[in-house]
Amino acid sequence: MTSLPTPHRTAARRSLEALALGDAFGERWFPLFRQPRMAYTQIRARRTPEEPDWHWTDDTAMALGIQRVLDQHGEIRQQELAESFALHYDAYPARGYGYGMHRLLPRLLAESAEWRKLAGELFEGEGSLGNGAAMRVAPLGAWFAYDLQLVVEQAKLSAEVTHAHPDGIAGAIAVAVAAALSVREELDLRTVAEATPEGPVRDGIERALDVPFTTEPWRAADLLGNGQRIRADDTVPFALWSAARHPDDLVAALWTTAEGLGDVDTTCAITGGVVGARTGTDGVPAAWLERREAVPGGTTS
Repeated sequence: MTSLPTPHRTAARRSLEALALGDAFGERWFPLFRQPRMAYTQIRARRTPEEPDWHWTDDTAMALGIQRVLDQHGEIRQQELAESFALHYDAYPARGYGYGMHRLLPRLLAESAEWRKLAGELFEGEGSLGNGAAMRVAPLGAWFAYDLQLVVEQAKLSAEVTHAHPDGIAGAIAVAVAAALSVREELDLRTVAEATPEGPVRDGIERALDVPFTTEPWRAADLLGNGQRIRADDTVPFALWSAARHPDDLVAALWTTAEGLGDVDTTCAITGGVVGARTGTDGVPAAWLERREAVPGGTTS
C-alpha cells in the first residue's frame, strides 16, 4: 500500500494528540474516586485537575504502537503490530496496563510470531472482550477516513493482535468508524452502529441513539456503561455518545465524558481521539497542554 495523502496523516496525528490529552486528563481524576461525590462535584464545577504533570497511560502507549506501524507501512501488518505493542510495553511498562495485557505483552516480546495463539489463550481461551482495542484505535480511523470499509477491515486487523473475542474487535471497529466520520464531519451514531458487527457493542450504540443529548452525562453513563467493567460494550457506547454530543468541542466532550466517572482515562481517550480527529487540540486551555505529557513524534493541531 502506498503512503496516504498528507491530510490523512495529519488527521491521525490530531487524533493521537487528542487521545493522549483525554487519557491524561481522565487519569487525573482517579485519586479522587475514593470520594466519588467530591470528584463529581469538581468535574461538574469544571475545576481543572491541579496536578502539575498529567501523564498518559496504556491507552496512549498502545495508540503509539499502532501509529508506528502506520507510519512505517501505511497499513496494519499484524506481525509488525504485535512487535510494536511489545516494544512499547517494554518502553512504558508502568502505564496501567490491564491484567490481560500484562500476561500477553511480555510474551510477545519473545514470541511475537505467536500473537494469534497467545491472544486466543487469554481468559480461558475466549480471548479478551475488554476495551483495550477500542481505546487505542481512533488515529487509525482518522488515517483511513477516506474509505469506511477499509477502516472496518484495518480496525479488525489491529484488534485481533490482542483481542480475539468478537466484542473486543467490535469495540475497535466502532471507535475507528466514529473517528473516520469525525474527520469527514459526518459523525453520526446510526452510521457507526450500522458499521459495527452485531453483538453487545452494537446493541449499546443503538441504545445510545435513544439517549437525548440533553440527558445529564451521569445518567447517560448509567444507561450505557462507563467502562467500570472494562468491557468494550460497557465502554464504547457512552464514550461515542459523548463525542457525538460535542463533535466540534474537544474540551466540552472531555468534561462530559469525565462526568460519567468509571474507567475515565479510557472513556476520555476514546472521546478525545474521535473528536480530536476533527478538531485537534485547538481551543484546549494552554494549561492543559502544558501539563500533559508530550506525545512522541511532534505536534499537529
